[in-house]
Amino acid sequence: MSERNNKVDRGNLKQNLTERFVWAIAYGSCIGWGAFILPGDWIKQSGAIPAAIGIVIGALLLIIIGVSYGALVERFPVSGGAFAFSFLGFGRYVSFFSSWFLTLGYICVAALNATAFSLLIKFLFPNALKTGKLYTIAGWNVYITEIIIASVLLIIFMFIAIFGASVSGSLQYYFCVALVVTVILLFVGSFFSNNFSLENLKPIANTHKGWFWSIISIVAISPWAYVGFDNIPQTAEEFSFSPKKSFKLITFSLLAAALTYVVMLLYTGWLSTTNNGVNGQLWVTGAETQEAFGYIGLAILSIAIIMGIFTGLNGFLMSSSRLLFSMGRSGIMPEVFSKIHPKYKTPYVAIIFLVLMTLITPWLGRTALQWIVDMSSTGVSIAYFVTCLSAARLFSYDEQSKTYSPVYKTIAIIGTVISFIFLGLLLIPGTPASLSMPSYIALLAWLILGLIFFFVRLPKLRRIDNDTLSRLILNKSEDEVADLVNESSTNKSSK
Repeated sequence: MSERNNKVDRGNLKQNLTERFVWAIAYGSCIGWGAFILPGDWIKQSGAIPAAIGIVIGALLLIIIGVSYGALVERFPVSGGAFAFSFLGFGRYVSFFSSWFLTLGYICVAALNATAFSLLIKFLFPNALKTGKLYTIAGWNVYITEIIIASVLLIIFMFIAIFGASVSGSLQYYFCVALVVTVILLFVGSFFSNNFSLENLKPIANTHKGWFWSIISIVAISPWAYVGFDNIPQTAEEFSFSPKKSFKLITFSLLAAALTYVVMLLYTGWLSTTNNGVNGQLWVTGAETQEAFGYIGLAILSIAIIMGIFTGLNGFLMSSSRLLFSMGRSGIMPEVFSKIHPKYKTPYVAIIFLVLMTLITPWLGRTALQWIVDMSSTGVSIAYFVTCLSAARLFSYDEQSKTYSPVYKTIAIIGTVISFIFLGLLLIPGTPASLSMPSYIALLAWLILGLIFFFVRLPKLRRIDNDTLSRLILNKSEDEVADLVNESSTNKSSK
């Protein structure tokens, strides 16, 4: 091994994220705005009980996938998550494309959280934002007031992210505490509402689809609903605790998120006096809360959704910037993204770039953005699939292997199959969660853009030797990784 490859500059991220901060980042990102905005849509689509069953099944499936993430973080506690793991399993080219789609997913979720804040204000103050209409996209009127609100929110969280992981983590934790308290207040209070009735949960399942399709259509969106757990491996390099605790945190965050989704589904369902929402309201949960508890209840619900929006924005800016930082540090993306703030020790260039990209999205209108977000579920599922495949390659059934772990290998194989099914549900026309035509077009456009960027970066990618990449991405030399997985350096460097 040449001397120039013995040391590489990996940056200097601070290890200042505690267990509770990391849990809050994952849990808050899983919940976001979805648990408070979407229950009405899911109930109309499937019914409250099938939707609750589907969301729980989805969490259990994601825990199986999370086993591979936890096992890999324990051995490779580095920034980058699926990017690092896909490089471990399949080399630089596969890792580029899996991360390309995952980055889009993160950006879209952050953007949708920002626009959800405008939706909340529009519901609370219907006429406040109806000034400064610019144009209409796909039936959605775009107002300059909505754009300004979403943009200001994004810029505020950009500075929070730059100020440091400990600041972001602390805020995330307190946001989550406020979120949990408000959800408990609403849930307990619902039993004392005049509108409360278990009869309101009927029809139990969608009369046209039946139980199976009603449940499966909700299970299919689990990769999007729970994508926040992926923020744990993205921040692994900043843990102030043992990476062995990663899987525990993944599991607890997924179970807590599932419980929150179920609580809000039941809350929305048994308060509904018309089975399908109140008077065709756009935001069913908000309308039912206002009818049951008046403006006091609506204020409590608003606090919950604001906390959910804040946790989603905060969490995904942290995770997406760490992903971009790791890709920039390796040279797979422009190295400017690996720049660390001299005072706060955060990847500030990556954070600023991501916010600038996200600032474009409020101009697209909510309908067009929803198409992109639906498509981004595909990118998240690809990351899950490649990570589980990498874990399946790393762990062995051979008792003589250094990575002997029949349990991890078996679960990784099962996780691979689950991820593949998720992809099938999204990409195969006619399935309960198949993408709409605009989403297919957006997916194709992002793929073409990725191919263009890939071929622009290809000469640079070819010049970086595998040992340097291994040290930059995995913090281990090529020989150390090859020794770990019982492969020769020759085989490894052929990737």
